[in-house]
Amino acid sequence: MRCRRCHPAVRILVAAGLVFGGRNAWAAGGLDLIGVLHEPAAEEHGDQDEMTEMVKGGQAHAAFEEAFETGDELFETLFNALDGGGANVGGGQRFTRTPRADLSGAGEWANHFPSRATGPNAQACSSCHNQPADDGAGAASGNVHRDPLHSGNLGQFIQRNTPHVFAPGAVQRLAEEMTEALHLIRDQAKTEACASGASTKTLTAKGVGFGTITVTRTSASPCQVQVNTTGVQGVSADLVVRPFQWKGSVASLRDFNRGAAHNELGMQAVELVGEGQDGDFDGVENEMTIGDMTALAVYLASQPRPTTKLELASLGLIQPLPAHEVTAINRGAQIFQQVGCSSCHTPQLTINDPVFREPSANPNFRDAVFPAGQNPLAEGCDPSFPVSFDLTKDQPDNVLRDANGNVVFRLGSLQKDGQGRAVVALFGDLKRHNLGPDVAESIDEVGTGASVFLTENLWGVGTTAPYLHDGRASTLTEAILAHGGEAAAARAAFDQLGPPKQKDLIAFLDNLVLFKIPED
Repeated sequence: MRCRRCHPAVRILVAAGLVFGGRNAWAAGGLDLIGVLHEPAAEEHGDQDEMTEMVKGGQAHAAFEEAFETGDELFETLFNALDGGGANVGGGQRFTRTPRADLSGAGEWANHFPSRATGPNAQACSSCHNQPADDGAGAASGNVHRDPLHSGNLGQFIQRNTPHVFAPGAVQRLAEEMTEALHLIRDQAKTEACASGASTKTLTAKGVGFGTITVTRTSASPCQVQVNTTGVQGVSADLVVRPFQWKGSVASLRDFNRGAAHNELGMQAVELVGEGQDGDFDGVENEMTIGDMTALAVYLASQPRPTTKLELASLGLIQPLPAHEVTAINRGAQIFQQVGCSSCHTPQLTINDPVFREPSANPNFRDAVFPAGQNPLAEGCDPSFPVSFDLTKDQPDNVLRDANGNVVFRLGSLQKDGQGRAVVALFGDLKRHNLGPDVAESIDEVGTGASVFLTENLWGVGTTAPYLHDGRASTLTEAILAHGGEAAAARAAFDQLGPPKQKDLIAFLDNLVLFKIPED
């Protein structure tokens, strides 16, 4: 049963006028009057203790449903001033698409904590993730302008186009298992170095190569070693595969969500700024609860997988495709392999354990300490009792049922291969690559290289224009032609195909789509 409620702390403070104090200098009318005449837009907030107690009490699926429903509501909520949406971005404004490092006065943009790179620029997650449906990608008009260096210099601003958020739970689980594989290789190299003096290992996870690692013994008794990571490629030296953000800089959905809430919405998580803290000086504290972050992570993780037009037609969900289009798609799939696109855009990877857990069972994908300093265990985030679900059978969306309500097919869930592993047809490798000078940015945002980007997973690409990190490509052909660096050979091979085969390749990519079955 769904529990709809407002966060008690916010409710009490609104009613008593304690959070808002008096008339706010930049919010027209003052939050005290707004609090009298209006309600916060969020009708419910996540209760972490409640969800954890459900899991402890043997109600794991009920905890998942509670988290999903709460996350669903939060994703769609148009947060208002009473929720804490927006912030002081100058001139009495609450939202902006231009970072304002020039505003350094008391309570202004440059002094918000944690430091902002952008925004706030929207009232809801769904304001940007909406192409071709909710939880999808964003149009060029929704591009985010970022000033990570707080330079105030337009020449050092960068742009980010909104990616879709279908099936990111599968992507995180892949990253977790790949990280485990890389760490195992590193541990084996350490053991061998202790025995023989040195060891060099090839780093491979799920068939994806990440270079080499060399371990040298520096002391025999007790054994001490030195790890040389200069041969590591496409992943950080700690060998943690970070599958989120265009630069591959974020490991977990939870981290992604609280950063997006802070930067894009002005909704600050308690675990980001601290209990009772107003980091963006909008007069509201405790804007997003610990449970909110869990609910949003679970909601996004359980979004349905992308599909194909061929699959949708076979299920009768769209009109049958013309024979010539089917032929072009099949030819294009072969060309995709032949020209080398699949060397980075790996058609599919597999997950051994398809259960997504929040918090993660892997310590590299959960917080040892929250950014604001709280102990997650003390806040109810216990990896021994996570909110969890199976990526192969539990997604609530895109479930096909017969006239009697019986499940016929779970279009939203991952399928399994002959060995029982979950198949993730993402067309990606979760690895960073140098794409050459044509896409290089004016700054190196996270220290991985100005022209280095995470391979974009192509599932859904047929319905997520525009393309590339900044949305510069309005068509797939433009996106392909912008590839250089490590992808230069594949681009050159595409150039040499000639229009008929190039059209087949584009038909294959257009076949990879996002789709949601409309709710009754």
